[in-house]
Amino acid sequence: MLTVLLCLKTLVSPVYAPNRFFVGVSFGIVAGLFEEIGWTGYAFPKMARTGNGLGAAIALAMLWGTWHIPVIDYLGTATPHGAHWLGYFLAFTAAMTAMRVLIAWIYANTKSVALAQFMHASSTGSLVVLSPGAVTARQETAWYAVYAAALWLIVALVAAGYGPQLTREPRKEKKAQRWADRRWNEASGPC
Repeated sequence: MLTVLLCLKTLVSPVYAPNRFFVGVSFGIVAGLFEEIGWTGYAFPKMARTGNGLGAAIALAMLWGTWHIPVIDYLGTATPHGAHWLGYFLAFTAAMTAMRVLIAWIYANTKSVALAQFMHASSTGSLVVLSPGAVTARQETAWYAVYAAALWLIVALVAAGYGPQLTREPRKEKKAQRWADRRWNEASGPC
């Protein structure tokens, strides 16, 4: 996020200079700690049972974006968003969807809700601390869209390396099938 803001500040306008609202860390801690108990600790494992962690994470992110609708005009610094509300909501949801996939990736490989909580807290805290304070609603929408694009590049790399299950572990069904095939081959012996 800091890289995105510094690039925008350098290449587009100084208005994108990162803020330093350090109290914002507390927002991240509260959101990460409590939300991830439900999102990652409960919902994601149930949704990912099919083995498609990527699809489950994207579906969960749509719920996560919807969860934020009541407060969307209070997130960020350019409030209210007025005519840019829909664009801001879509850019925000795109960024949060990518972040949800990354949180799911961390969870799929560690089974640690605590790491998911830390990642959520870091993301939310960074957004609150660093979001530029002097942007218009249009500019805030634009920087969220650029941030979302950067996050989706990272998601693309993760998906390319780990596949739709978001983990390098073979699915249990495939592992069980390979075990059964080996046992069958051992039992039948050479003909």
